[in-house]
Amino acid sequence: MTTEAAQKARAFVQQEKAFRLGELLTESSHPKTRTLSQTMQADLRAGLRQLLSVDEDIVAALEGIFAQESYPKLVAAFLEAMRTGHHIFFTGCGATGRLSILLEAAWRRYWREAKQKAGQAPPYDLEDLCISIMAGGDFALIKAVEGFEDFPDFGRYQLRQAGVQAGDVVVAITEGGETPFVIGTAWQGLDVGATAFLVYNNPTDLLRQHVQRSREVIDEPRIGKLDLTTGPMAIAGSTRMQATTVELLVVGAALETALMQFMEQDRWDKPHPTMFAKLLEALSTDESVETLARLTQFEEDIYRRHGLVTYAADTFLLDVLTDTTERSPTFMVPPFRQDGDTQSPVSWAFVKDPHHATRQAWHEMLQREPRGLDWGPAVYEQLKAPEALRTNPPQLDNSRIHRFRIGNEPDPSRNSASDTALITLNTSDVSELQKRAADAFGAGFARTAAITVGSAAETAVAGEHFHFSCELPASPLRLWEHLAVKLILNTISTATMVRLERVIGNAMVWVSPSNKKLIDRGTRLIVQQIGCGYEQACEALFESIDAVSRQTQQGKEPPSPVALAIAQLGAKNKENAK
Repeated sequence: MTTEAAQKARAFVQQEKAFRLGELLTESSHPKTRTLSQTMQADLRAGLRQLLSVDEDIVAALEGIFAQESYPKLVAAFLEAMRTGHHIFFTGCGATGRLSILLEAAWRRYWREAKQKAGQAPPYDLEDLCISIMAGGDFALIKAVEGFEDFPDFGRYQLRQAGVQAGDVVVAITEGGETPFVIGTAWQGLDVGATAFLVYNNPTDLLRQHVQRSREVIDEPRIGKLDLTTGPMAIAGSTRMQATTVELLVVGAALETALMQFMEQDRWDKPHPTMFAKLLEALSTDESVETLARLTQFEEDIYRRHGLVTYAADTFLLDVLTDTTERSPTFMVPPFRQDGDTQSPVSWAFVKDPHHATRQAWHEMLQREPRGLDWGPAVYEQLKAPEALRTNPPQLDNSRIHRFRIGNEPDPSRNSASDTALITLNTSDVSELQKRAADAFGAGFARTAAITVGSAAETAVAGEHFHFSCELPASPLRLWEHLAVKLILNTISTATMVRLERVIGNAMVWVSPSNKKLIDRGTRLIVQQIGCGYEQACEALFESIDAVSRQTQQGKEPPSPVALAIAQLGAKNKENAK
């Protein structure tokens, strides 16, 4: 054990007790999936049903969630903002940041398409009403910005930069209910006279008991609280799954309901719990599970051959990008790399827009220009950021975002591996999308496939066809299409990584500990697997973080620090037992 690693671990254990979150429900192990890795290896279809069964917890919770008095208040606040021309801000970090951006993009797309259908400017145009704030800016859509979520003042500053003012609405979305950045945005909204809401996925009383920063914001009567608790996640702590799904459903439903009331369609009263139950039922049929299994095996086979998958999409490019980028921190696979980077490993999965060059592809995906951050040392000094950020600020501006080449430019790195696949995804006609992708990227891929979601299975599909038959009710923000695509991609990417042994039981031991919450989670996973004390596990984790960092700097695909620490401590214990 190096002295430096021991010092870092000791400082974390002694000084960061506010990030000891093992008591939270979202961090706990779900009893339905405790044997997930073993089941998934022995019987893929049974493992998929284990994963899907946890989504049933959402169905059981929805009636109570929509019955909370804060839900109609959220709808009313949205409606008032629409009527008065104030802004609605969605703020989040990681998965909730991507959710916030998705909500804004869906809102903007609705208004753009409404104008196109009308052939003229409508009597009112609210396209710019919704604004998303993600910790680290839009750069963090692709790659986590280390440490940003740990500081409430960063959230305050980003929201101020976005222009929040009195009369606006701020919806601060944090799966755990404790993310400092997101909590900071709620306080900032309140301070300027905006209507503020906190949306979270842990029981209110549990948060109040164990997390002081959560207790303070929960006890503030001027901030509305919406408790979306459904239970533990299918993969312990992986809130990109059930927590973000119910957030998309509930916040999206509130926004759609307010929109329809604003448009004077007062009878808009969709039975969201029933509709979600029907969607989940459709994705759990024998036919759908069989399709999920075939698609999982398709990707697993490519990755086992050290191959690469490239997704092509248009309307749902952001949905696909969200799932593929979230695989990196969750399962420690290589993140997207920027154009010109020949040292970093190539990402296992990537996304491309076959219709537009990169700059326009970013605009089409977000329905606006990206919002990168151009903070210099003075800003980080003002925010009292750690010295590393003050002396070496991360480059997060739009020029860096555009270096992620998601457009229709050819990319030889995507089809030069031992096995490659080009997969198109759409909820309607996919043949034109396949044709555009083939024209843009050539015939250099070893395999082609299409994922389609909806009521009618398309016949004219090149390569393998993975069709999910389900009813997708029409709605202004295409809420049900987004939910269906999310559920399918989350299930596929999780199942694939479990099959590739990046999960033990239902614990994601291949996780990138890029912030204080994840350092705590990684330490607890080591304790669970080895049976050692928290401080010893923390020291082992910091030692392995340093080792992995050295490998990354050498351009190698690194192992997980958590998995490495477990292996090293396990080997040491065996040696001591001899």
